[in-house]
Amino acid sequence: MTVNSGERHSQNMEQTVNDLIQESKLLEAYYNDIVAKESVLHRLYEESHNSYNGLIELSQESETISLVPLGIGVYVKSAIYPVERVLVNIGAGVVIEKKKDDAINFVEQRIKEFELATKQLSSQKQQISHRLMEIQNTVNSYMSQMQNGNESSHSHSHDSSTHSH
Repeated sequence: MTVNSGERHSQNMEQTVNDLIQESKLLEAYYNDIVAKESVLHRLYEESHNSYNGLIELSQESETISLVPLGIGVYVKSAIYPVERVLVNIGAGVVIEKKKDDAINFVEQRIKEFELATKQLSSQKQQISHRLMEIQNTVNSYMSQMQNGNESSHSHSHDSSTHSH
């Protein structure tokens, strides 16, 4: 009965280890997804800061000389006439005209949203890392117990065989 109970305990530990490994794989995939999202957020954050600085630099009184991107790293110098209103993409391809100050406020709000989202993703990454460490420690503990259990069962079988001779 003890052997049967020991085998059942070993099977339960093995099943638990397998479940923890599966959970670990899912968490790692989720972690990688968060890292990818962080990368996109970082790019959007930088772009927002550049837009903010660009809007601040635009003058309402005089011409501003600027570089205008044509694509793949090609720029042309351009004169931007005094600006009172700008066009702002508010999402889903919808572009509206806004006063310069309203556009600056819009960009500031987007920057705050990106900062909050970055903090949330960072917190999620930290929670996942913590859980992955817990899983690793638990798996290591179970593996150690299972090894010790196997070693003791081998030593018992060796002892009984030496006694029978």
